[in-house]
Amino acid sequence: MLHIEDLHVNIGTKEVLHDINLHIEAGETHVLMGPNGSGKTTLLMTIMGFSNYTITEGKIMLKGEDVTKMHAHERAKRGIGMLFQRPPTISGLKLGKLLTAISKDKTKDTAELAKSVHMDGFLERDINKGFSGGEIKRSEVLQLMIQNPDFIMLDEPESGVDLENISLIGSAIGSLLEKEKRIVKREKSGLVITHTGYILDYLDADKGHVMCEGEIKCHGNPREILKDIKQRGYRECLECRHN
Repeated sequence: MLHIEDLHVNIGTKEVLHDINLHIEAGETHVLMGPNGSGKTTLLMTIMGFSNYTITEGKIMLKGEDVTKMHAHERAKRGIGMLFQRPPTISGLKLGKLLTAISKDKTKDTAELAKSVHMDGFLERDINKGFSGGEIKRSEVLQLMIQNPDFIMLDEPESGVDLENISLIGSAIGSLLEKEKRIVKREKSGLVITHTGYILDYLDADKGHVMCEGEIKCHGNPREILKDIKQRGYRECLECRHN
């Protein structure tokens, strides 16, 4: 699904990501952890193709196609979708209109999908205007449900969300990633940033990675990594980074 090789990324003149190598198979969900400012969101924004993130070395392959130089809208059409940590408010654009515009399958019942994530009363409202944290995240999940991407990136889906909303959002994301199917039958893949690990109760992630100072330094079982971080913090990863 996704293959990243020797990726280096600048923001302005500063190199923020160094020597990133990541391989995610079809049907797999990977979790990315790390301290604040370590480059996790930068990696997702780079994969999505936003222009502020300049690739100086390396390449990004999606389903065998080189998308390194493609714009964000081209990558979206090829099957990349993203839930943002802090999406913008868009005044003058109704949520329902956006959902109609981005729908791959025009036969899908937008109202029914909106109802499934308790967003049916928001379709005539401006996107994220006056929304609570949980409503914003449910809106983002609904947009992904309509877009139906093959590769789904989630930037802290549990951030700023109460337990009831985490349950609803987690279940919807689990369905997006086809977690109800056996892994050999799944076609969707995901990359999830988490600090708390709450989302792991719904996603049953396959692999975990830790990013420190712009590099992915550790790989393994996501729950074991999370447990280790809770007990020891990121100190050992930072020490490993400098050895």
